[in-house]
Amino acid sequence: MATTSVVLQACSKNSRQTKSSDGSAVTDNSPFEQMTLRENPNNGDKVSLLGFGMMRLPVEAGGTARENPDSPIDQQAVNDMIDYALEHGVNYFDTSPAYCQGLSERSTGIALSRHPRKDYFIATKLSNFSPETWSEKESKAMFERSLVELKTDYVDYLLLHGIGMSGGGKDAMNAFYGRYMDNGILDWLVEQKKAGRIRNLGFSYHGDIKVFDMLLRWHDEGKYHWDFVQIELNYLDWEYANEINPRNTDAVYLYAELEKRNIPAVIMEPLLGGRLAKQPAAITRKLSERDSRFTPAAWAFRFAGTPKGVLSVLSGMTYLEHLQENVRTYSPLEPLDDSEWTFLLNLARDIYELKAIPCTACNYCMPCPYGLNIPGIFSHYNKCIAEGTMPSAASNENEYQRQRRAFLVGYDRSVPKLRQADHCIGCNHCLSHCPQRIDIPHEMQKINRFVESLKQQIV
Repeated sequence: MATTSVVLQACSKNSRQTKSSDGSAVTDNSPFEQMTLRENPNNGDKVSLLGFGMMRLPVEAGGTARENPDSPIDQQAVNDMIDYALEHGVNYFDTSPAYCQGLSERSTGIALSRHPRKDYFIATKLSNFSPETWSEKESKAMFERSLVELKTDYVDYLLLHGIGMSGGGKDAMNAFYGRYMDNGILDWLVEQKKAGRIRNLGFSYHGDIKVFDMLLRWHDEGKYHWDFVQIELNYLDWEYANEINPRNTDAVYLYAELEKRNIPAVIMEPLLGGRLAKQPAAITRKLSERDSRFTPAAWAFRFAGTPKGVLSVLSGMTYLEHLQENVRTYSPLEPLDDSEWTFLLNLARDIYELKAIPCTACNYCMPCPYGLNIPGIFSHYNKCIAEGTMPSAASNENEYQRQRRAFLVGYDRSVPKLRQADHCIGCNHCLSHCPQRIDIPHEMQKINRFVESLKQQIV
């Protein structure tokens, strides 16, 4: 495969002030930077290695639409962040009709349309997950609405959203055919590409590897041409995705299959839902001892950006400081050398052995029909694992009692009692919605048994 070229672009710097994660004002005084760009071998697009994922946009009440679904998006904050991103060389913006309670495309369109269309690339998706949107009419209407919301007459990068996921009571393969083949929509999208309304056609992958392999086989046969593919890639999922969850596929396989076909890869979940940015103290110490210049998040972003076939690495950023750190990491990228790559893969083994639940808090499983706060339950459980505060009978009695009380009190504070794991009835409604293919009812039963054992002072 021809090596994907790396191009450096000088980016202007203007001081900008916007909200931080605690609501206070943040002024950027960062030095002159150069964003690493990757060249799309299909058409020569110079794409920023950092891609802006528009799925966690800030809302006026603080936080994101997931945390405060009734609060309007803070459009001024979005405008400011996109202005900063463009000024610092970020030109790839990834959205979907499904993000931010369905309002991400509109907010993204408002912010981007204030700039020349040639200065940025828009990526959006045909997110026809619900069977009500599988018809030819509804799927076409979804695409047309995306153009209206994004205030554009063409999409630079259009994805079939979440292939490999089951849905509508069907397994992954039948769901794929229902969403894109039986209704003729994939052929229609190819026609839209020929007409110039789509510049690059690809898909994002979650779940059943048979669907992924089938689409690449179609590419080999010339049945359909994929201009790019979006995959989950980080140093934990590189070799441990399948071991963590048998329904997932190791990134080393996914990336290799794309690389040998010279299909550019767009990367999602470089931080695994933030998990790799908030490591246990022992893991953080190893990272710092190796090279204290890089935060845990920067280490993860360097890993995701190092493979030459990666076109862009997406980050769902809510606050300016997140954007600033990620811009610095890729301005320019300092690729991992072989020893650093091996170091992170060895570290992944240590993290894997912690046996945390691979939830990325994407909220696709929500709402639970029985009111459970599924991401909140998993988050508290994983937080205690990451911080090394899980109650263990191996601890001395005083330490065990301290950790036991902290876990139970923290659980009640994090998740209201009526939304905790003991209310799961195993209806399986959530299973088809989880991109990580987590056996959620099984994990709920496991956590509930653990909580009950703590209440009875046994482990």
